[in-house]
Amino acid sequence: MFEITRRKLAGAALLGSGAVLGGLGLGARADTLTTKGRIMLDAYPTPPRGLVEAATFPLIEAIHGRRSRRFAKGATIPDGPLAFASRQAPEPLDPLEQMLLLATVSGNTGWAELFAHHPGYAAKLPNYTTATGGRSFPSSAGFNTSEFFFTNDSGVYFLPTRDMTPVPSNGGSDLGGWLEAHRARIVKLADGRLHIPAAIPHMEGHNTWSANVPGSTLVFPVADVAQHVILLLLYLVQNGTGIYDDVNGRPIPGLERYAHRLNLEVAYPMTFLEQTALTDVSVELGTACYAGALMLQALGLGGWMYTGLNPFSVLGASGDPTVPGLGFRFEMLEGNPLPHVTGLPGVFEAHVPPHHPDMRAAVEAAVARKFGAGGPFDPKQGGPYRENAAVRSSAAPIDAEAVEIAVLMADYVFATFGRFPATVPAIELKTYLQAHRLDTEFYDRHFAAGSYLRTHAEHDRNWG
Repeated sequence: MFEITRRKLAGAALLGSGAVLGGLGLGARADTLTTKGRIMLDAYPTPPRGLVEAATFPLIEAIHGRRSRRFAKGATIPDGPLAFASRQAPEPLDPLEQMLLLATVSGNTGWAELFAHHPGYAAKLPNYTTATGGRSFPSSAGFNTSEFFFTNDSGVYFLPTRDMTPVPSNGGSDLGGWLEAHRARIVKLADGRLHIPAAIPHMEGHNTWSANVPGSTLVFPVADVAQHVILLLLYLVQNGTGIYDDVNGRPIPGLERYAHRLNLEVAYPMTFLEQTALTDVSVELGTACYAGALMLQALGLGGWMYTGLNPFSVLGASGDPTVPGLGFRFEMLEGNPLPHVTGLPGVFEAHVPPHHPDMRAAVEAAVARKFGAGGPFDPKQGGPYRENAAVRSSAAPIDAEAVEIAVLMADYVFATFGRFPATVPAIELKTYLQAHRLDTEFYDRHFAAGSYLRTHAEHDRNWG
């Protein structure tokens, strides 16, 4: 077991200039702290100093030290009161710190725990969960409908983790094995950095000097909103209701046949359900980026989470052939000025035609993700319980009639509006996370002391 005393390795964090913990009177006690603990470094007999620093970095320091630090090595602000030209060339992230950052943003962190009880399900477990693994960020009802793309100087990549089966981690102590399991899942999609012109309308004017710059790693979390809406429809059916078309002011034809199990007097407005799905995934994408933003502080990297890139330019739906983006499929629908983006064929496809033959196939695929091989309700799947098979097989089934009801609603939306969902995107890309090596000279020139952390000041020595 690789163990580290707080006195030797964490004392500096407690006593560092401007450290939050120093104000609690802990500084005087730092030299006497001898508590030891595992920090997941067993696989590294001689871990890099930067990795040790990151593993021992206090969470409270990461929270209070989080700032958007946009000035990377090689950057230039041409004019204005903060004008500055970096004297240093851009440098890519260290491969190990980049992998730690990526796994922090998107990583599987072990087995997800199923919903334990709902009075309406009697002795059965609720069947909401859609993935077996927990991740480094929460997902509403355990739906886990998001995945991750990223780019750096060497290429454009896809890192799928939403259906990743947890890997053994020796009691949570094998950081090396955990990172390698995630590294093995990376798929390279193209050579070279993703082309996003540093100009309006492809990015906001205030980002044109700093976004997607050479040396940086830029992460794009993307969500399948269409699948999320389907999962919410199944959720409603399992809980005894459905939706109605509040855009046209009418019920969904055919739902009245299922009055024996649906209370349509409490049906949800369609637009509200779709907005709920969009809000759910937006929180999911944002908290994933926030986890990465906290890791930036521990690693000593510059960067920030932001929304100031045109998602259509990034996905490939800008309409400009010189800006192919990630290459997602889209179409322009009558009456809608914005592209309807549906997926990257063979890589990340929304649960909607043309990536599924029809909405029935999309609904059935969502159900199969829950109950099929490797799903959260597959009794052959491992898990966190002493009796995994018994627990997983006790989930309430999604019966054939429930599937028919969900298909009826989904078919109505697609046929009526020519798209699914009707009023929100099928694919959502909103928040980005960028990481780069910080040029501290800019901050020394223009800011008072304390504008960056000790980890930033020591980054290049710690990581080489």
